Amino acid sequence: MEIWASTGRTTPPNRHGPPLTAARAREMTAGLREAMDDVRRSVAVLAARVRDAPAARVWLPLGHSSWESYCTAEFGISRAQAYRLLDVTRSLTAIHGAVTAGTETSRTRDSDPHGAAALDYGLSQRALIAVSARSGDVAELITRRLAALAHNGLQALDEATVRAVVRQAVRDIRTAPPPPSDDTSVDPTIAALRRVVDDLAASTHAIGELMLEVAPAYLSDTEAADVLALLCEEIGEPLDHGLAVRRYAISGDRRALHGTVL
Repeated sequence: MEIWASTGRTTPPNRHGPPLTAARAREMTAGLREAMDDVRRSVAVLAARVRDAPAARVWLPLGHSSWESYCTAEFGISRAQAYRLLDVTRSLTAIHGAVTAGTETSRTRDSDPHGAAALDYGLSQRALIAVSARSGDVAELITRRLAALAHNGLQALDEATVRAVVRQAVRDIRTAPPPPSDDTSVDPTIAALRRVVDDLAASTHAIGELMLEVAPAYLSDTEAADVLALLCEEIGEPLDHGLAVRRYAISGDRRALHGTVL
C-alpha cells in the first residue's frame, strides 16, 4: 500500500499542481478523441495503400523474395506485423464492398489518401484483425442489415447510419462464436474432441484479451514479454503461454497456440 494511504486520504495527492477542472478535463478528452480518430483514419489510409500491393507482387522488382521480407526490409516491421497489415486490409475491403453494394456510393477503387477516407468506419486495427478470418460473415451481415433498412424506407442511408451498421456488425461477429462444423459424418469421439478444443480455444481467447489489456497490441513480443513476465508469474502461467494467447487474441489464428496451449 502506498504511503499516502496510511495518512487516511481516500485519493492520492495531486503531484502536478491544482486539481483538474471539468473544463480542462473535457478539453483533454477532446484532444484524446481527436488523436484516436486520427489513428483510425491512418489505418484506413494504410489499408488503401496495402490493398493492391500483394496482388501486384510489389516485392519482386525490388529484389525481395516475399511479402514479409519486403515489409521487414522496406519498413522495418516484423513478419507478424506484415501479415496483420493483410488482415486489416482484408477486413476493410470486405466491409467496403458490402457498403458500396448496399448503398449508392461510388465503387471506384480510389488509392489516394482522400479516397481512402471511404474506408474509414471508425474501427480499430485490433477489431479488424479480430474479424479478418470471418470477413465474409461481417460483409454478409452488413449487406443484410443495410438491405433491411432500405426495405423499411431508408433509401438514402447517411454516413452516420452506415458507420453504425458497420461497427455493430463487426462487434457482433467478433463476440459471436464461430459456427459449429458439420460433424454428422465424423466419428463421435473425434467430434467430442473437437468441441473440447473449441471450448479451450474460446476460453484461451478470453485470457488473451486480458493479456492485451496489460500489454496492448502495438507492443512487440519482446516488449510484451517485459510487461507480462510478472503477471504470468503471479498467475502461475508460463510466459510463452501468455505471449501465445496474446498473439491468438490479436490474430484469431489458432496456429499461434501450437506448441504451447494447444
